[in-house]
Amino acid sequence: MELVCLGLSHQTAPLSVREKLAMPQERQAEVLQRISGAGMEVLLISTCNRVEFYAVSRSLEEVRAALRAEIARVAGEEALGHLYEHAGEGALVHLFRVASSLDSMVLGEQQILGQVKDSLELAQKIGAARGEVIRACSAAFSTAKRVRSETAIGRAAVSMASAAVELAQKLFGTLKARSVLVVGAGEIAELAARHFASAGGRIAVTNRTFSRAEALAAEVGGVASPFEQMGELLVATDVVVTCTASPAPIFEKGNVGAVLKPRKHRPLFFVDLAVPRDVAPEVGSLAGVYAYDVDDLQKVVAENTAARASEAARAEVIVAEEVARFVTARAQRNGVPVVATLRKHAERIAKNEVERTLSHFGAELTEKQRKSVEAMGMAIVNKLLHEPTARLRASGAEDGRLAGAAAELFGLEEVAEAPAPPEAPQAALAAGGAKS
Repeated sequence: MELVCLGLSHQTAPLSVREKLAMPQERQAEVLQRISGAGMEVLLISTCNRVEFYAVSRSLEEVRAALRAEIARVAGEEALGHLYEHAGEGALVHLFRVASSLDSMVLGEQQILGQVKDSLELAQKIGAARGEVIRACSAAFSTAKRVRSETAIGRAAVSMASAAVELAQKLFGTLKARSVLVVGAGEIAELAARHFASAGGRIAVTNRTFSRAEALAAEVGGVASPFEQMGELLVATDVVVTCTASPAPIFEKGNVGAVLKPRKHRPLFFVDLAVPRDVAPEVGSLAGVYAYDVDDLQKVVAENTAARASEAARAEVIVAEEVARFVTARAQRNGVPVVATLRKHAERIAKNEVERTLSHFGAELTEKQRKSVEAMGMAIVNKLLHEPTARLRASGAEDGRLAGAAAELFGLEEVAEAPAPPEAPQAALAAGGAKS
């Protein structure tokens, strides 16, 4: 039973296709219930940038047909042209890379691991994910943890908002208890407000439409202030993050210079995310004023993206190690039933031959002699199987091929399925139980 992955992502499908296949959790549960069942385990990961099915079944063709049919039913036949497929070890590598954020739009972002964990929790809750899928995901989570702890892939800021926080922290050391004024209430301003709030800043929001300032302030745990009080706000704040649609600069050398004396020349940090700029270029020439625009931030993002890429190479090595570890452990698990069946088969043969031999002597042998013959039979089995058993248990490096060869060579499947001989019914039952 191999793991199979079938899906699409930002790398293979445009947004117009991805959004058709993206599903809320309730719909994901319906899909999982529909396609999981007899002999098939299924996991569904659905985010804004990827929709992937991971399945385990004895029939690869059955899995492929079921998943493709479901994808076409949900998103239409067009989606099938954007699919990628991974099977066996390739599917494990892909899952481990996804969980470790090596396949994300933003390399090293942390949200994907939580999303995969949520997906597994849902699949387990409805019974779609069981032994093999759970084990694969558990190993993927451990891999992601290693990547986080042993590399710096997630530590460098690679968005404008996170880069702004990074620059502010270089100036102030920490943003805890620092006052952050967010000017504007659009999508970019909201993202910046969230980043600065996460860094510990005390957020104030101002906007020409006060109701929008109130709404954003409520979302980030800040306070809203009237736009008309801008001068007073500049006196009290440490960091100004601005992103408005103003056609002309809001902050110029005159109005910013006017607040420096009441500020007692405390450093004032501007992050201008607007295009055209909200902060006039000459503002940065004022003493104690630090002003950065989108071009400045883009340089930081580019440098950090390159840094993450170099860390990604180290992360790929970790993924390869963990996949190899998982494959070895799985092969060893798969080899155990073969070992047990082989031993039961040998013990049954030895017992039958010992009883046949003893029957020739009748009452001529004492009980002690009979037990010695029985012990000799078991000793021969143990000595004969010691080396094969050790090699089978260590056959993980061969990906279970040695166990399969042993099963075929000794005809163990036929042994397990054969009817129990009259002289040793318990041995036959044990052999069948070991196979299952």
